[in-house]
Amino acid sequence: MTRVARHYVPRTAAAILAIVLATAAPDAALAWGATGHRIVGQEAIAALPRDLPAFLRNPRAAADVGELAREPDRSKGAGKTHDSNLDPAHYIDLDDAGKAFGGPSLWALPPTRAEYEAALQAVGQDSWKAGYLPYSIVEQYQQLVVDFAYWRVLDAAERNHAWRGHQAWFRDDHRRREALIFETLGQLAHFVGDGAQPLHATLHYNGWGDFPNPKGFTTAKVHSPVEGAFVRASVRSAEVRARMAPYRPCACAIDERTRDYLAATHALVEPFYSLEKQGGFQRGDPRGAAFVTRELARGASELRDMVADAWRASATAKVGWPAVSVADVVSGKADPYGSLYGLD
Repeated sequence: MTRVARHYVPRTAAAILAIVLATAAPDAALAWGATGHRIVGQEAIAALPRDLPAFLRNPRAAADVGELAREPDRSKGAGKTHDSNLDPAHYIDLDDAGKAFGGPSLWALPPTRAEYEAALQAVGQDSWKAGYLPYSIVEQYQQLVVDFAYWRVLDAAERNHAWRGHQAWFRDDHRRREALIFETLGQLAHFVGDGAQPLHATLHYNGWGDFPNPKGFTTAKVHSPVEGAFVRASVRSAEVRARMAPYRPCACAIDERTRDYLAATHALVEPFYSLEKQGGFQRGDPRGAAFVTRELARGASELRDMVADAWRASATAKVGWPAVSVADVVSGKADPYGSLYGLD
């Protein structure tokens, strides 16, 4: 699929397509297509550490997140307002120096989208053109921490017989929170998956474009021909699973982890185009298959690690209003009903 109006067409890491340049009229950029996004979601959840809740560590949960990981692409076409606001969430168009349209550097992104927008406008650009993928990832991670914190509180409250007068409500809200967790996981899975696709982190997102091109990289729109069919024909879940890295906790802020992850992706833009030039993304070429498999495995590993880190961070969070700490509810010190139900 091509990017229309700078949409989120599967900009596959594999065939890692590209799409018109940043200055051209956008088209639709989905990242990996259904197959790639499904694999990233499924394999990440299937590999979660054992200290995460049991409702996440089963084949049905992995299958659900794999399907929900496709949702940000499947919703494309809902309407002009919807698409123009959300399409740029899937990419960040970095130049060869790692700057978003010549504005802020990936290594020094402002902490909020408002500040990012101001920095881009200072160089005559905006985040609807440059994309804001790093913020999409950070936002969904932070939401997951909150979701997990509510889950911990509700789980403890439902099991505490001292608060049995409200156990029915705790039980129902517990169920609602689990549904919200799957929704958040699907969103995070999608954007982390996008972040493993080199053409989601470059101005050269559908052919090298109208830029200096001393190495003679293709200017053809390589995105659409490769993203779906190539990945579907070349990648197997078991191979992605076998290439996933061991769990790596990050003693760092999520924006730092996200920056490092996308920096590694940006570093693969030239290798992708070099491989394309050598014919590596022709059907049946093992080099292209290996490239795509490796990137999907990196995305699945990163997603698994972020989910595990979010779970652990949630243990020290506070939720509700007035805010109640997870630790106080788990220990039985504080009944969370008023904070959660809302006493106005």
